[in-house]
Amino acid sequence: MAMTMHVDVVSAEELIYSGTAEFLSAPAEKGEVGILPRHAPLLTRIRPGAVRIKVANTDNEEVVLFVSGGLLEVQPHVVTILADTAIRGADIDEAKALDAKRRAEEAIRNRASAMDFALAQAELAEAIAKLGVIDKLKKRAH
Repeated sequence: MAMTMHVDVVSAEELIYSGTAEFLSAPAEKGEVGILPRHAPLLTRIRPGAVRIKVANTDNEEVVLFVSGGLLEVQPHVVTILADTAIRGADIDEAKALDAKRRAEEAIRNRASAMDFALAQAELAEAIAKLGVIDKLKKRAH
């Protein structure tokens, strides 16, 4: 039996995932991090991207979530993600994500101020991250 840790992923609206896991990867501020049970304590900000959770005691079952940012806290047997927004990968609307990406790219081209440019960049990063989650789910299905 593999070693496990408890994982909670919470957004401002709801608890997205709660359960035991053998492994978790998340988009930390300085790059992708991989967490195993008994990981050293860690507190870091996360950026928009995919959180992958290898569910414990299953044959390679993996939960893929999109997070728009937030905090990741790691304790030896507990991992908590407090996300600004979190969406189950299967619930992401690809057409809406593509449309958001197109609108953000257009806003960057037609920027009126530095504030508009920064907002458009953030929206573009979020749309690209959502599309990355969809892509990971598609590759896993094949």
